[in-house]
Amino acid sequence: MLRVTIRYPSPLRAGDRIGVTSPSSGVDAALLPRLDVAVEVLRQRGFDVVVGECMDGQGVVSAPAADRAAELTAMLVDPSIRAVIPPWGGELAVEVLAHLDFRAIADADPTWLVGYSDISTLLLPLTTLTGVATLHGQNLMDTPYRVPAPLASWLDVATSPVGAQVTQGASTAHRATGFDDWEADPTTTEPTFDTPGSWRLLDPGAGPVRASGRLVGGCIETVSILAGTPYGDLSAFADEHAPEGFIVYVEASGDGATDIARDLWRMRLAGWFERADAVLVGRTRAPDVPGFTQLDAVRSALGDLDLPVVLDVDCGHVPPHLALVNGALADVSVRPDGSEQTITQSLT
Repeated sequence: MLRVTIRYPSPLRAGDRIGVTSPSSGVDAALLPRLDVAVEVLRQRGFDVVVGECMDGQGVVSAPAADRAAELTAMLVDPSIRAVIPPWGGELAVEVLAHLDFRAIADADPTWLVGYSDISTLLLPLTTLTGVATLHGQNLMDTPYRVPAPLASWLDVATSPVGAQVTQGASTAHRATGFDDWEADPTTTEPTFDTPGSWRLLDPGAGPVRASGRLVGGCIETVSILAGTPYGDLSAFADEHAPEGFIVYVEASGDGATDIARDLWRMRLAGWFERADAVLVGRTRAPDVPGFTQLDAVRSALGDLDLPVVLDVDCGHVPPHLALVNGALADVSVRPDGSEQTITQSLT
């Protein structure tokens, strides 16, 4: 029988406390009303919310790295806090890594850490180094939005019992351009999806795809920094926590296609795809460059791998967002004709 070494936080329940801190970028004064709306959404769901001190949005980061790390560590080891969700990502969460107390986090009862973008710089090593599941999904400022079926919100997953199976599917439409103006209307809860589209295969002739493994991944521009370091050693993660193999999900935020190609190659050369059973590539608005597209970037680094590559997955900066659990055992099924596009995560 295979080892099961991933530990899952207890399911969130009404009355539980949720911590809010900004381990990367804080919240500018003009957007504090949106923060208040998002916090109130959680309180209306019955949660107690505590907002930390590291929230300043005047600069690139919310506080000095050591302070951000100390507050995040304190929230993750506090037995009264059952989930931690930053307002959003940013640029320099990587500064926090050397200051985090991974031993204390590993020794504590697991607590959900939720987010995406630059927060994946923290989600991935927390799972790979400690074996504690983390949740790549909507961030706090996006939490008020309705998440369309067959996708799930991070709260849907975080409130699921340990051992549950969570099945999600591909979106049929997404938002290809622009963002809502939260300064003008901080209360908006209804998403705008104006462009049809769904998952597809890099090699349509490779389908139907059936792949299983433990999920791990994040934003290409940030998690690629971890490749070849102890914080992003996926081979060690497979040995210690994922003997079943894994499914890597990646998504480009905003870098040009040649930069994304180099980042993907950095991950490949560090062995990220050697024990993968599939790669999920998120839909992106990141720009092409003359003569070289984002699709070319994926083909350059992943096109000759002997494993399926699924494109336009709802796991990045183009809403809507899947809620993906780093460490969860996942089954991915994709047919080239679009008749089946699902991912089922087992929280076991």
